[in-house]
Amino acid sequence: MKSFSLVLLVVVGLTVGCGNKSTNQGSNGAQSFQLDAQHIETTLQQFVESGALVGVSALLYIDGEERFMGAYGQADRENNQAMSRDTIIQIYSMTKPVTGVALMTLYEQGKFKLDDPLANYLPEYSDLKVFAGLNETGEPIYEAAQRAPTIYDVLRHTAGFVSSHGGDHPLLAISRKINPDNLNNTISQFSEKLATVPLLFQPGTRWLYGPSVDVQAALVEKLSSMKFHDYVEQKLFLPLKMNNTQWRVSKRQMEKLSAMYTRKQDGSFERINDASAYENYIKDWPLKKGGSGLTSTLDDYMRFARMLVNGGELDGARILKAETLRLMTTDALPAAVTDRSWLPSKGEVGFGIDFAVRIAEPASKEEASGEVGEYFWDGAANTLFWVDPTNKLTAVLFTQFLPYGGVPLHKAFRDAVYLHDESASALNKPALETAQQN
Repeated sequence: MKSFSLVLLVVVGLTVGCGNKSTNQGSNGAQSFQLDAQHIETTLQQFVESGALVGVSALLYIDGEERFMGAYGQADRENNQAMSRDTIIQIYSMTKPVTGVALMTLYEQGKFKLDDPLANYLPEYSDLKVFAGLNETGEPIYEAAQRAPTIYDVLRHTAGFVSSHGGDHPLLAISRKINPDNLNNTISQFSEKLATVPLLFQPGTRWLYGPSVDVQAALVEKLSSMKFHDYVEQKLFLPLKMNNTQWRVSKRQMEKLSAMYTRKQDGSFERINDASAYENYIKDWPLKKGGSGLTSTLDDYMRFARMLVNGGELDGARILKAETLRLMTTDALPAAVTDRSWLPSKGEVGFGIDFAVRIAEPASKEEASGEVGEYFWDGAANTLFWVDPTNKLTAVLFTQFLPYGGVPLHKAFRDAVYLHDESASALNKPALETAQQN
């Protein structure tokens, strides 16, 4: 296998050196977004040809028109199955925006207000205790919550739930023992068990990624009087014609489901045992989580993204009002919330309702390119999507390997898409050291 450093140099070289290539112009003439489809293709192909990825696919729409689609490498290397636009992918946390949209349809129906205490609807979250340190014998000390977590806290990851994303912590041992993630739990049982774990921090004081969106799923179920997954299917998947998006993969669909790989320290890929990789999907488990668990295809998830960029509507199916969507995609983190865990690693972003939201141009060359006002999220197996309202652009990028990161795919893809956008491109920004000095 070629060295990974060489792969990175080649990809960066392609990105910097392709500025004079011909570009695709949209129907709006000189003011339209300039997309270099050939450069995007070359960038993605290089990852596969160099061995930095097993397979990758991408789909781009601009102003309602498909402007790029490419699939490279293999979805199943061992069985020589090519990556394609029909490949079914485990999207992990790209489930979260779907859940957020489902919950906000109930907000539009007047079922709740953002500042309502969570316990108004899920009483298990009454009288919560908050971790306050350890005593001299190493036992946890707890204090009362200074205020009740609100639904808004749950929507923007400021409720205080403990999470492995915050590092190892004594509360995680309590959570593991209670095991809300057991697939035999229902989503309401998940919520009831999670509520017995004390909060890690006072509500509203920190941003920490964790189980908040699974609690959103429990809210959907409680407020709609329907099973969470049934509500999502009826209110989102059916009207949007997302026919290949689901928590359980049928036997008919299994032949299209991508293999899952783990990236080893030397950069090579090893297939994860199918029984482990597919465990959540081959059986109709009671637990359908809001924060992960969906599988989808490029075209299906693109229909979701296109609904978003169209202000909540696609092909006559209205899912959300435009003003609700604006609420979801506006930075909702108070300035006082300065502890934001790893969120700043996503660039110049804040956080809305289940989306990271870009609030400023890329600050340095090392950051991924992106347009101010865009919103996005990604998944543990290195999938990515974003919506760029300024350019009416939607992008979906699929690959299947764990753990997250280690390959500069997201940055390279974004840099290639925004190659000719002076404000959005990170390539014309100063290097990080220079940016910090300024």
